[in-house]
Amino acid sequence: MEIFYSDTIENGICRLGEEESAHCVRVLRHREGDRIDVIDGEGALYECRIVKASPKGTEASVEAVKEGWGSHPYRLTLAVCPTKNIDRYKWMAEKATELGLDELVPVIGERSERKVVKDERLRRILLSATKQSLKAKIPALHEPLSVKEFINEADSSSLKMIAYCLDGQNRRISIGQALADFSFSATPRISVLIGPEGDFSPAEVELALEKGFIPVHLGPSRLRTETAGLLAAQAVYSRFCL
Repeated sequence: MEIFYSDTIENGICRLGEEESAHCVRVLRHREGDRIDVIDGEGALYECRIVKASPKGTEASVEAVKEGWGSHPYRLTLAVCPTKNIDRYKWMAEKATELGLDELVPVIGERSERKVVKDERLRRILLSATKQSLKAKIPALHEPLSVKEFINEADSSSLKMIAYCLDGQNRRISIGQALADFSFSATPRISVLIGPEGDFSPAEVELALEKGFIPVHLGPSRLRTETAGLLAAQAVYSRFCL
């Protein structure tokens, strides 16, 4: 199934941007009269028919709309410290989107080695993964925050979890148990905080616990940051979709 993206849909017409138009016309060789599917990035799929096939700007008339196409029955925010090797972070963002992700927040911890994240490439990856996994809503990519800022601003109504591996901490429960024990509303809202390669600082962990974050572990294995982020997304997906 070929999926295109448009952020310009009005008066019954979808207008593809130049990159999407070139792919549609030059690569896939679509012409006037062909039927195509277009997502708006907000959750809707538009079944369309091409009325103008141009590699500079293809236009298609809307024949039907499917709201909530490819959606999942929860809202997941992953707040993950960027990895030193940014390609690992991009991989995690791609795979988490395929499973079901609503918001990605790059957070900078006291022990983070990477302090800067360039978001344009990440946005492209999120869009591509959204289309590939047959979804219509692109995860929101937030500006980087410090770990403490995220902790202080996190949604108080959601299930908030922090995964860490500090020595001597025995209060953690498995992420599966935390998901099973929490009393969710009609649309479960979940936030998972994942630290950098050097883990969170003790002060960051204590602040999270003070603010109502549940301390969790992701099993007995020591995981890389990007693996931990993906496993958290998979745990939520398994809890509500399998």
